[in-house]
Amino acid sequence: MTTNSTFTVSFIARANRKDNNLYNIYCRINTNGKRSEFSVVKAIEKESWNSTKERLNSKHKDFKKANSYLENVRSSLINIHRELTLNKKTITPLILKNHFLGITEEEKTLLSLIEYHNSSQETILSPGTMKNYYTTKKYVIKFLNQKKHVDDIFIKQLNYQFITEFEIFLRKHKPTDHQRPLSNNGVMKHLERLRKITTMGVKLEWLNKDPFERYKLSFKKVEKCFLSELEIEIIRSKKFNNERLKLCRDLFIFSCYTGLSYIDVKLLSPDNITIGIDRCAWIKTNRKKTGTILNIPLLPIAQEIISKYKNHPRAIHNKSLFPTMSNQKLNNYLKEIADVCGINKNLTFHIARHTFATTITLSNGVPIETVSKILGHTKLSTTQIYAKVLENKISTDMQNLKDKLTSNKSLKIKIANN
Repeated sequence: MTTNSTFTVSFIARANRKDNNLYNIYCRINTNGKRSEFSVVKAIEKESWNSTKERLNSKHKDFKKANSYLENVRSSLINIHRELTLNKKTITPLILKNHFLGITEEEKTLLSLIEYHNSSQETILSPGTMKNYYTTKKYVIKFLNQKKHVDDIFIKQLNYQFITEFEIFLRKHKPTDHQRPLSNNGVMKHLERLRKITTMGVKLEWLNKDPFERYKLSFKKVEKCFLSELEIEIIRSKKFNNERLKLCRDLFIFSCYTGLSYIDVKLLSPDNITIGIDRCAWIKTNRKKTGTILNIPLLPIAQEIISKYKNHPRAIHNKSLFPTMSNQKLNNYLKEIADVCGINKNLTFHIARHTFATTITLSNGVPIETVSKILGHTKLSTTQIYAKVLENKISTDMQNLKDKLTSNKSLKIKIANN
């Protein structure tokens, strides 16, 4: 606790949920930019509250008694703050509120559980996965501040109602840091991560009951987007004067022909290019997300892109295969590329991985087992999510079948005639 920390106690009014003509008065505690609130006076007439003086006026029949109580609340909180400061105790709005309400035993809070989960998983989960957990934590904090008007809650307060209200908040939330609100599956992913956190709380015996016990996650099946051969060629052949768009296009196309994710492309170095069993160039690396070993024979187009950046100053300086940029910038530039190329798809870098699995490999007869190995999947069922057979491949296969059946029929007729 620093000596120059901020601390204020104020009283605010909010409309009564049952009667809009009435106010409920809350005590708000602020310390160092964080706040916590609790109800102090309920169901008073709106005209009896003076928001400037934070007091009730004579229009309320027991205004003297009520104002005396408010002053006692303020005085008690100031004394609690002073005592905690002198004893060099940790001070937060929630701790001050709990001391006032007589809750002094050490109890675990939701944010402390989230923090414990994240810190304990940092060396286990990939940075990309941890980034998602950090984002979920930010949404939980926003929900607590904006809808619950608190800075934290005890985990024993978690229940089915909290989960459903958090879901509603996520669905209605309008982000300021990206273009579109969360999709259904985006909402479900945040709830899925929160469920994993609370499950850890149950295992730690911090929680007696799983708040998600009766809650069912509801993911909607989404068709994986990918590019056709024509769309790939349009992007490949498009002339860009802007260097950042050129690099973005090349990294995307490289992923289309290797199946590598953004982070795995970013981490590639010249040492990852080796000579394979067929005496041709291969990529040999480990998938960052799972640690799975990847052995990928390089297709000619991918080799051309590697050669193009072989002597690039930024790649040499970073000892990487390519000059890199952030995933966020890549996805922004890809949307610009899609517009310029007339491709009406929400182009993201991950679509390159879908494209490799469908248009480049499966549609050209590469067995799904081989595709699964190249993608670094540990289960074939994971690859089957990517696996799409294009209409032209179906047409070609069925035409081959027709030709074979016709040939067999002609042979039978010939034998019968003999």
